[in-house]
Amino acid sequence: MAEDSSTTDVQRILAAIKSSEASFFFLSSSLFLLVVEDRVQLFNDLGRIELKNVSESDYASVVNCVVHFTCLDVTQCMLNRSITKVALRLIDFNLSSCLPQILNLGVKATVWCGKHLKMSLLSTEESQEEEHSSVFYKLLVEILRFSALTFSTLLRFTDFGDKELMDTVEIFISEVLNLTKDSISHAKKIQSFGSEVSKDAPMVLDAVVKFCKARSELVNWEESDENGSGLDKPISVVHVISITKCAIAKLSQIGVFAANDGGNSVNILNISWKGVVSLLQIGGAHFTEVNVANIVLTLLALITEPLKCAAQAWSSSLNEAISVIEAKRIIVPLRFYLMTTHKICSLYPHQAYTVYREISLCVLKITSFWIFVSNENLLKCASVAITELLEETTLDLLLSLLNSHKLKLEQKLEVLEWLFMNKGDCHSVLDCATLSGCNAEWVNDIFCNSCESMSRAKMIILGRVVLFINFLRYSRGLDGDVQIAITRKLNWFLDILVEEDVYSHILVLQFPLLYGSGKTAELVSRPIFTSLLQAFKTFMIVISSSTAWKELESFLLENLFHPHFLCWEIVMECWCFMLRHAEKEMANNIVGKLCSLLKLLASSDSVFLPYSSFRKLARSICMLLTYGARSIVNEVYISLVGDGRSQLSPIFCLALFMEGFPLDLLADELRNTSIQRIKSDYLDFIDNFDEASMVVFSSGLFGVPVFILSASLPSLQNGLSDIDARALKFLVAVSSNYKSTVDEVIKNRYLQLFSETLGIISYLEQLYTSNDIEQAIMEIQNIFLSEPGAHLNKCKPHLAQFLAGLVHVEISESDDDAKSCAVWELYHLLLKEQHWALIHLAITAFGYFASKTRCNKLWRFVPQDAALSYDIVSGLESNQETFMVEFGKFLKKEKALLTVAPSPEQLELLGREGLVLKQMVQKVSAITEEKDRCDKMEVDRKNQSNKKRKLPDGISRGVELLKSGLKIIGDGLSQWQLNHFDTAEQHVKYLTQFSQLENVITHFEELTGSGEVCSSSMQNNS
Repeated sequence: MAEDSSTTDVQRILAAIKSSEASFFFLSSSLFLLVVEDRVQLFNDLGRIELKNVSESDYASVVNCVVHFTCLDVTQCMLNRSITKVALRLIDFNLSSCLPQILNLGVKATVWCGKHLKMSLLSTEESQEEEHSSVFYKLLVEILRFSALTFSTLLRFTDFGDKELMDTVEIFISEVLNLTKDSISHAKKIQSFGSEVSKDAPMVLDAVVKFCKARSELVNWEESDENGSGLDKPISVVHVISITKCAIAKLSQIGVFAANDGGNSVNILNISWKGVVSLLQIGGAHFTEVNVANIVLTLLALITEPLKCAAQAWSSSLNEAISVIEAKRIIVPLRFYLMTTHKICSLYPHQAYTVYREISLCVLKITSFWIFVSNENLLKCASVAITELLEETTLDLLLSLLNSHKLKLEQKLEVLEWLFMNKGDCHSVLDCATLSGCNAEWVNDIFCNSCESMSRAKMIILGRVVLFINFLRYSRGLDGDVQIAITRKLNWFLDILVEEDVYSHILVLQFPLLYGSGKTAELVSRPIFTSLLQAFKTFMIVISSSTAWKELESFLLENLFHPHFLCWEIVMECWCFMLRHAEKEMANNIVGKLCSLLKLLASSDSVFLPYSSFRKLARSICMLLTYGARSIVNEVYISLVGDGRSQLSPIFCLALFMEGFPLDLLADELRNTSIQRIKSDYLDFIDNFDEASMVVFSSGLFGVPVFILSASLPSLQNGLSDIDARALKFLVAVSSNYKSTVDEVIKNRYLQLFSETLGIISYLEQLYTSNDIEQAIMEIQNIFLSEPGAHLNKCKPHLAQFLAGLVHVEISESDDDAKSCAVWELYHLLLKEQHWALIHLAITAFGYFASKTRCNKLWRFVPQDAALSYDIVSGLESNQETFMVEFGKFLKKEKALLTVAPSPEQLELLGREGLVLKQMVQKVSAITEEKDRCDKMEVDRKNQSNKKRKLPDGISRGVELLKSGLKIIGDGLSQWQLNHFDTAEQHVKYLTQFSQLENVITHFEELTGSGEVCSSSMQNNS
């Protein structure tokens, strides 16, 4: 009975609808609305009938009726709403029997709704009928729900049968997503229904993504890939590709709108972009028909555009600190876009590689922006947010290319070459503005230039530097090939640091960096240079057991004598770190080889040249020993200095102490013996000093005991009571001889002894209380006031030390006291100096003296024309009150902590200093290249000479005899040393002569072109 009743009702309603259709187009406008209202009622009645009780033929009639009426260009929404409700009932009841019709209904409904939406939005608010708009927007919401339900129901179907139905599905997806996109983009204009649209639209997007994924799971992608071109692929595969391409394109467009909606469409943003990533994963990333590169570029624009706006806003008129909430409002979405881009690039590295420059530039822009905000006090919260949210994510984006096993090594290297330019690139002649500071113009320019114009831009050099440091810090995540490539870029990195702009900023800029992991991670603000050193050490640990280690060793050896002090410090920090953690055998081997090299470089001339290879190597060895085991320190000292009787022992001893040899790390017995020998050698020298010995001694090593004692004084704070008033008498004697000598060479040696003796006296408090101190002060005053200032400039640092020690001398402050007048004149001399280094030494010495002396008339020590007395601006007028003000500032600065944010003046000074250092490095490099060219020409000439004429056989025979004789002599010396222990001193003399003879024969043999090298049988004994 129920079935008969339902069938009767359906037939009656369908008949009524059909009868109204016949006269539909002939109705007058007044009757039209009545007919439409009747039809609405009829469809409402039809929607209330239990369709499960209806016969199949009547069910088909219902379906045809619903689809038929949506074809009409109906202008009233009530009717379409009623039709939609019936369609929803049909989907719930039995979609399989009416699938094509329902899909056509959905296409027509969404097309009609989309057109009506545009017409409705084009109308002015006054012309819109409120009731009509309300009904239409209700219909719009119901169409979205109908579409979502349709897709969810379609998941039950495993086969759509023919191509026609598949084409209908594709059209349906396209039109539904078009309507959804338009609805989302205009949700704010849709009166009170905007919130419902925003709530239902994500359901549609989610349903589409699930549907596309379900269809893809039914496809054999591997078989499809084997078929090759798209023409040969099965219809089902082409269908999945088509609907997925459409969905990805529409979801990307929706994602862009949601991103630009100011945070009001977060749910839609997540679903759309996560849907894009999810669909791109179809077929295990075999799906390549989508223009992935364009999607990546879209995401990169979403990342850089907010940063550009923030840079413009924050750099122009920032009056108060940016809050954490404001900073994260901008930064958090960027992390989402970066992670999305990273996932897409990881899935499709080949397509991402086509835009690797844009990807790299985006990362550099983020890094450069980070540099800007990290050094603005009002932007600290933004800096912290970037560190926490973007630092590792930006690297992950690049690593999606660099670590991809799908890209060739050549492609990865191309990415690195663009990021970190070749060593040969000249940064000084780049065709763009020089980086002058992290200012507003600089950060704005970064976001306003294209990829092509920025590829060699100097303004992002700092970004490259910081990015490279981050590569080192997170090098654990790099593939082996990339680690090797990064290692080969270390020379480029040192070249970049030489640039004056980079040098100036690398010393003062600070960054908040994350240290630790998980709950123990903490944010610490540190200078870039500190982070740089830490990054190098991290990198060394990471590659210690990889093939990149050999490259690193070569880099460290090549730069052991780097001419730029900052680069040398970095290299030596790496050496020290390696020695500190290396196995004992490896550490001994390293230091042993360096000591062997030091022996080859030793000479009496180079020991007094601070920048000679000999002194630089000695400096390196001393630094390494500071971090080495005590046994290594003992071995080095014994190997180089020994008992002090070798001819080269004083040279090694002097070089080591001048470069800070860790005397305190020697074994107690060896240390005490060494100290006693240093003091006894010094006392023997000054006791036997006279003018005749200076003239007779032709070597530049005359007076080495004085230099050794002076250099070792920082390590000999105690136990110097042996150095008595004889040091003061020696100072007077040297001064007297200096003034009476005419020979410039000898005069210069006296001046060196005079300077070092001043330094020695300044360490010994007991000498200031000696009766001979007054004569020494008078002699010092006499020599400094009687000689031209330029000759004595090298003595003034030690003079400053000596004057600071005068706090231990009783000064009468009387104009009649010669000693007091001499002290005043010496201070006047020093305080008049205008060189910045001498000013610093003079003020430091005077500050120490002023804080501890009992003198009351300190103004007597300050001349009217002291360097700090001049007006800072004009530099013309001097005033003693100005001196006291500047003197007070100086003393306060000495105790003050360094400021976190660098001032423009500080950067300018460091920039000028960096330019001087760079010019020095360029000069050294030019000299080295010229020397290499000359050496090559010399070798070529020698080779050419060997080809032109052959040496007589007698010369080769003579060389053989000389080698045989050398071996016999060596064996004889070895036997002599074993049997005669009481002639050690004479044996040493023979060994010295033997070594010289060996060198001569070896050099002569090389000239013959035999290619053999003499090997001394006495090498171990010597």
